[in-house]
Amino acid sequence: MDNRPIGFFDSGLGGLTAVRALRRILPDENIIYFGDTARMPYGSRPTDMLRKMARQDLDFVASRDAKCILAACGTVSSTAPDVLAAYPVRTFDVLSSTVREAAKHPARSIGVIATAACIASGAFQKALASACPGAEIAAVACPAFVPLIESGHYDPDDEALRAAVAEYLAPLREKGVEALILGCTHYGLIEAAIRRYLGEGPYMIEAAACAARELADWLKREKLCGGRGEERFCTSGSAEDFTRFSAVFLGRAPRGEVAHVPEMEV
Repeated sequence: MDNRPIGFFDSGLGGLTAVRALRRILPDENIIYFGDTARMPYGSRPTDMLRKMARQDLDFVASRDAKCILAACGTVSSTAPDVLAAYPVRTFDVLSSTVREAAKHPARSIGVIATAACIASGAFQKALASACPGAEIAAVACPAFVPLIESGHYDPDDEALRAAVAEYLAPLREKGVEALILGCTHYGLIEAAIRRYLGEGPYMIEAAACAARELADWLKREKLCGGRGEERFCTSGSAEDFTRFSAVFLGRAPRGEVAHVPEMEV
């Protein structure tokens, strides 16, 4: 038994969907979560800066004695995979797990939606081309989704959200993609709005759920499970805002207080 916490980090609240998914599988694990809301969104930042921020986020979570770390951020997963792989604490990411899931469900056409930096990196496209040979890949950047979701626009009837979904996903609906990767952990919260626009056709692959399953499988395999269900949440932004909005992503109120930590300089 290993009672050290599992570390999670994201640019904001979206990574809490991965915590929620892990809780369904391993409810007793201890958790340390860092939401870098003061520097959100990551998706519009240059790659060099994102790589430095990834190291800072990893160091912060690792300093809390994490036994493993999930980079619950599609942008970091796609722009700094080598940074994650070389880190001395075992890391997981949301890109590779979703690509492996896509490979289990052969499709002639696969859509990927993610942040601008994630799509610009080409990481999803390259990984999918290798894992799913012959499939047509359609990658679409959705820069407004994270700011909309973080500001409370996640209801499928929300007009601003519906307009953004229609703007970004029109090419995917026109192509009639058979599978769709929600390549950002925030996007699971707007799956209903996406489904309403695209219809029941595409098979949805949610990054948060895929990554949580792989992490849980590893913990079981390595016999590193253990904990008392304790949770610590930290944010570089407003602790009050984090507490208020986190229940939407977690499906419940966070346990204990949310701590504010100073914004890190890049």
